[in-house]
Amino acid sequence: MLVNQFNVMQGAEEFFTKGSKEIGILLCHGFNGTPQSMKRLGELFSKKGYTVLAPRLRGHGTHIDEFKTVSYHDWISDLIDAYNKMKQECHTVYILGQSMGGTLALNLASKLDDLAGIITLNAAIEVPCYEQYKTMMSPFTLKEGKPDIKDESVFEITYEEVPIQAIHQLLKLIDVTKKELGNVQCPALFIKSSIDHVVPPHSTDFIYKKVGSTIKEVATLYNSYHVASMDFDKEEIATVSSQFINQRLKD
Repeated sequence: MLVNQFNVMQGAEEFFTKGSKEIGILLCHGFNGTPQSMKRLGELFSKKGYTVLAPRLRGHGTHIDEFKTVSYHDWISDLIDAYNKMKQECHTVYILGQSMGGTLALNLASKLDDLAGIITLNAAIEVPCYEQYKTMMSPFTLKEGKPDIKDESVFEITYEEVPIQAIHQLLKLIDVTKKELGNVQCPALFIKSSIDHVVPPHSTDFIYKKVGSTIKEVATLYNSYHVASMDFDKEEIATVSSQFINQRLKD
């Protein structure tokens, strides 16, 4: 197991808020993100009474030298560990994943038979800007542009550049998860931004068609870009997610 020798950036730490023992929401951040990107959304869920946990995936929020040493298996393992922790706190657990976090949620949903449901937010099942690097080993790092957030007042903790090794791991995760979509059987809510400069909105439509879930819905955000959890529609995300969960209680 990789030993983390790097300090976690201030503000990028995992967070946990204890609430209802009935329902917990596991929040998973995206590629090159941290739990900070899910913080405000977590606060909104906490106000609704849910227990909330947002783990920090290995290699994120520390140093790019660590980022280039981890694999997508580590990220899956991190989310499974967090899920097991939440199962000790709550009777039912939902996973809400943003971007790569949505991909990881889908991956876990294809394996777990006791998952109450998933909510994906601009799930990364296609990332066109990275595809050209799939078989390349150089450049060793790529400059990252400004996070895709419509609200210009928002600051997201990210690396200014990412190792190509980490990009390879993201693309491998996407490839293996695509093959498992038919095995996703739990209730699913797929949220997409109408304008997303990182993951094409039609990617969510693709996921919706391919999953095996009989209970599945799509919701669209009209005032947010890719990192929607930090954008203008974060309250809308919390509302439609809560409605989705409440409906499952009635089913």
